Amino acid sequence: MTLRLNREAVAFAEQMIGDGNYRINTIWREAQPSPQAVETFVRQHGLDGLRRWYLAEDPDAPEDAPERYQFPIGDFKSVHRSGLIAARDRAASQQQDSIAEAADELLFFFDRISAC
Repeated sequence: MTLRLNREAVAFAEQMIGDGNYRINTIWREAQPSPQAVETFVRQHGLDGLRRWYLAEDPDAPEDAPERYQFPIGDFKSVHRSGLIAARDRAASQQQDSIAEAADELLFFFDRISAC
């Protein structure tokens, strides 16, 4: 399965990080959105709102399914550094190079911004 990089999510993450809407020290398995949180978010914001929070899109999945979006990077409030690390590592292990590289670039940007 080849996933497509979601450039909208990359730009959104850069904006969120630049605006200070991020979390540095979270445990991703505790912070990542639960299926119930995804369902609630989709009801409130639709799939267009959801897609901004995911670095990848599965072009083979139905367009109206939340499962189309892969590699979450935040909790629908803030971008999490731990989410970016998880996305980068999982993408690299699945040979999804463009997604791993995008996550790595966002981490570099994140670390520059949060070090100030």
